[in-house]
Formats: sequence, C-alpha cells, structure tokens
Amino acid sequence: MNPLRKIYCRTFQKVFHIAIPFLPYRKPKIVGSVSELPDIIRRHKCSRVLIITDQGIMKLGLTKRLEKALNRAEIPYTLYDRTVANPTTVNVAEALELYIQDGCDAVIGFGGGSSMDCAKAVGARAVKPNQSLARMKGILKVHKRLPLLMAVPTTAGTGSETTLASVITDAETRHKYAINDFPLIPRYAVLDPKVTLSLPPFITATTGMDALTHAVEAYIGNSTTIDTRKDALKAVKLIFENIDDAYSHGDDVSARRNMLHASFYAGCAFTKSYVGYVHAVAHSLGGEYNVPHGYANAVILPMVLREYGSTITAKLRRLALSAGIAQKDTPAEEAAESFISAIEDMKKRFGIGDTIPEIQETDIPKLAHYADKEANPLYPVPKLMDARQLEKFYYMLMEKPESETESGSDNKISDNAEKETE
Repeated sequence: MNPLRKIYCRTFQKVFHIAIPFLPYRKPKIVGSVSELPDIIRRHKCSRVLIITDQGIMKLGLTKRLEKALNRAEIPYTLYDRTVANPTTVNVAEALELYIQDGCDAVIGFGGGSSMDCAKAVGARAVKPNQSLARMKGILKVHKRLPLLMAVPTTAGTGSETTLASVITDAETRHKYAINDFPLIPRYAVLDPKVTLSLPPFITATTGMDALTHAVEAYIGNSTTIDTRKDALKAVKLIFENIDDAYSHGDDVSARRNMLHASFYAGCAFTKSYVGYVHAVAHSLGGEYNVPHGYANAVILPMVLREYGSTITAKLRRLALSAGIAQKDTPAEEAAESFISAIEDMKKRFGIGDTIPEIQETDIPKLAHYADKEANPLYPVPKLMDARQLEKFYYMLMEKPESETESGSDNKISDNAEKETE
C-alpha cells in the first residue's frame, strides 16, 4: 500500500477509535427462551410480527415453539421463509412487501446471520421507504430508530444478534456490501440453546469458527477497548472449551448454551472493534460464489494470521493463554504459533479444507478490489494491505495441482511474510 493511503487509513481508524466512548453502542438485552418473546412484544405494544427465516429452519421445525407461544398469546404474525445464504436485495424487497401488506410493526430475525441481516435490512427499509439499500451501505446512513427488532440465533457463530451491521448481496451484480448503523443493533437477543440442538455437526463447526474469527480479528486489531478485549478473550475461552463437545454431541445443552454466549461476546467485541481482512476476503467470496460465510472465515483465518507475522505475536500469546493452549511462561512466539496451529488442527478435526474450489483466477482482481474497498480504511487491521497484496490470499485458496501441493510451504510465523506485504 502506498504511504499516503496508509496515512489516510490509519488517521481514519484513529479518529474512530477515539470516538468509540462517545458513540451510542449498546448491547441487546439477553432473553433465555423464545417463550419470553410474547411478553416483550406486548410490552412494546406491537400488534403484528414479521418472522424472517429460511426454508432450512422451517424444514427442521425450529420456529414451532415460537409460533405456539405467539398463538397462545394471540399475537398475529407473518412468516417469510425465503431468505438465502448471503441474503439478497430481492429477499429484503419480498419481506418488506409482506411487512407493509400485513401491517406489521415488529420484526424477528430467526436463524443464522442471513436471516438476522435480512431482518435488519427490512427494518431499515421500513423506516426509510424512499432510500435504497445501496444508498445505505457504509457507515451511519440509517439514522432512524427501527421497529422493534428481536434476533433468535439458531447458530452459535455470526454474532448478528449483537451487531450494528447488515450484510446484503446485490441480486444483480452479486456485490456484497455492509450497512452499518447503531439502530440496526437488535433490541433483544434470544440465546435459547434448544433451537440449536438439531444443528448438523459441520454447520456447528463452521459457525463456531465464525465466532472464533470475530473474537480473534477484534482482539488483534488496533481499535480495541478494555471491554472488547474482555469480551473477545471470554469468547475464545468458551469456544475452545465447548466447540468440540457441541460438534460431537449435538444434544449437549450446556455446550450449546456456552457456544451461543461465546458468539454473543464475540459479536459485542467486533461490533466496537471491527474485524479485518479475513472478513473482507470472505465477504467477497460469499457475494461472488455464495460461499457460506462461516466456512469461508474458517478456511481463511490461519492464512491471514500467518501473513500478519510478528505484528500480532504478543496478542496471539494472550489469546493462547485464554484458550488454555499455552502457559504464562511460554515464549511469545511459541504461544502464537501454538494458537495458529490449534486453529489449523481444529479445521482438520471438523473436515474443513484449505481451499475454496469455486474461485476462478480471472475473478481474482475483482474479488481483491471488493475486499480492499470493504476493509480500507474502516478495518483497523494490524498490517495494511491493498488490493494487489490481497490477491495472494485468493491464489492461496485456489485448488492447486498435486505437483504443487506436494512441495509444501513454510508455515511458521516469520517476518518474511510481513515484509512481502508492507
């Protein structure tokens, strides 16, 4: 990255860091069960609820407990179940039409990050009917208070129930962009482990590693606060202690509950401290090829951590201590290497590979441009990279001929990787 752009990025990030204590961040109120939602809806004097979910959730019957609770309380509701992974502008338009047509005044995002992101975008369009989503992309362009917004995560990973972001894919261009503003933070987050019990092992793993990515990227960035560091460390500890149990024993209510709380803490951390290039690259892949976001994050995370080199050694050591994979007297470089290796081992245990087969080499410049545009100057990453430098990650993620993969590569943290990108 050229020196003038570096100065601009770091100045932008510094201003945002200084402003954090003065911005209206808030944490959603935690609710332990979907059965508590009717009382909340009545308390807010809402008359009809739009539930936004997806067909997979409907097939699993996960909304039935909520529907029964609403029926018992005689609260009418409308269901929109066509949300797709990486929700599109079409999803938002369809759900908004139902919201207006049926006279709804409250929204529940029920599912993974896609359903919650769609619900936030619907709320934003409901209060700003004359402004397109494209015009809201970026920072602080919503302004208005949303209708009562409640989030019921069915995966322990996205953290969308805590965040001020809604990530939407343009249905025509396949460009994926984020809308960031404080009114998008849900009023209530329902951390109900019962709705996660039927989650398949592989999705449990990839969404859990999504939460891990949130915590790690928030912690190693340059805009942390005392609170976000605490939340990130709590999340990492809970994930390392519970993700294998949740993966291997899906009916373990305790592990499921702990993973939901880990996702919540990680979401609180990155809402204030932001993420980094792992997310920027993952979002470009989700927009172009519909690669599930949690899976993309899991694949990319250790690669980007190694690329940051010695700039994050001390912080990775503290994460390793929190994860329980290093001792206080472990040298910093050894602890940092142990942490990255533990993530790579986690990927192997869960059957997560090192490549994204969908990537086409001709798309790489465009993908890198999207990642660059998303990340710079907003994300306070440990080391700045422009589009040209980000291209290397896409090449690393491409499937390679056997002759190339057999040659192997040096995976140790080194300053060489740092020098290549500076």
